[in-house]
Amino acid sequence: MTPAARLAAAIELLDEIEATHRPADQVASFYFKGRRYIGSKDRRAVAETVWRVLRRKARIDWWLEFLGHPHDARARVFADLAFEGGELKPELFDGAHSAPKPGKEERRLFDQLKGKDIFNRDMPTWVKGEFPEWLTPRLDALWGETMLREVAAMRDEAPLDLRVNTLKATREEALIALKKEGIAAEPCPLSPLGLRLKSRVALVQVQAWRNGLIEVQDEGSQLVALVADARPGMAVVDYCAGAGGKTLALAAAMQNKGRLVACDVAEWRVDKAQERLRRNGVHNVTRRVISGESDKWIKRSAGSYDRVLVDAPCTGTGTWRRNPDAKWQLTETDLLELVERQRAILDSAARLTKPGGLLVYATCSILPEENEKRVEAFLADHPDYVARPIPELWAELAGTPCPVAGPWLRLSPLSHGTDGFFAAVMQKKAEES
Repeated sequence: MTPAARLAAAIELLDEIEATHRPADQVASFYFKGRRYIGSKDRRAVAETVWRVLRRKARIDWWLEFLGHPHDARARVFADLAFEGGELKPELFDGAHSAPKPGKEERRLFDQLKGKDIFNRDMPTWVKGEFPEWLTPRLDALWGETMLREVAAMRDEAPLDLRVNTLKATREEALIALKKEGIAAEPCPLSPLGLRLKSRVALVQVQAWRNGLIEVQDEGSQLVALVADARPGMAVVDYCAGAGGKTLALAAAMQNKGRLVACDVAEWRVDKAQERLRRNGVHNVTRRVISGESDKWIKRSAGSYDRVLVDAPCTGTGTWRRNPDAKWQLTETDLLELVERQRAILDSAARLTKPGGLLVYATCSILPEENEKRVEAFLADHPDYVARPIPELWAELAGTPCPVAGPWLRLSPLSHGTDGFFAAVMQKKAEES
């Protein structure tokens, strides 16, 4: 593609993302699949422009509003080009697949922005931090004076983390396999199974991934699976299994021994996990579609499982580095509805735990309503459960310095270099003899 065609594609893709409520990565995947003529380097260049604009959306829109210019994909791309120190060169608008040449007002906008810092002292906090305005009091209460630094870390692009599949390799063996393919990686600082790539690669073309030695998983997500403490021979439930990322980690921890049930309400998600299970050499998993919190299987299986992991549906506020578009679709009503849904899911899943077994509640959210407050309310309503503080479990499970001092596992990009994650470990009291 020519530079002109790349620019036009970036504008077109941003337009499509803006026009739908689907996640930007899904829209981009569909967009590129429908345009097979766009090569891998061109796809990467277009995606880099689009995701850079998405990460700067609030600040770019503030400038557009300040200068009295409409907020649209074309204006945002032009503004991004100005902030990047580019030029509106004629060749960017020349050719069969180019965007229309800029008009007088667009050139004026570009000239007004060129050379300016994207930050402005008059911007409100939520614009500087690139998050919805309604979240300001919540994030201020959560982080206080470090809030701007925390949200700044959430604006950055996330690294590519991998989890070593111990059913097939050690971390050292996986490092050697990647090195043979010319891929530089280093051990993650917190997860004993994690690797962090020094640059992005197309993993589907990597033999180590094809052979099931490695799986994409943020280091924080790896730690959530780790604190579940699944062991060989146990009966374990991954209650909201989704596409199976944590199911794979649990299966490896169990060494393929024991019974692991992966549940979800969406049949397509459960089915999607099958290929990942096969590639990873996992064969102790039963996939189960449940109708909801009142499914008859839950009643029949009450008190049968040593470990129950509840990776609850949530706002996803901890994943903004990967999904910068998602934050602008999130509303306070969404949060309130999710909190109620999380209550029902946790209450339902808790029925599955054996006396003496562990119940692990986790989200990829940074918001206390979905995390600490949810767990505290659960413990108040369920006196048969007690909290197991993370620092007491950490040394045996991870063998690395414990990343938290409090009872819960709360992670953030600034403090830990992971996505934002939360996990609480609770133990069901043993029955009195």
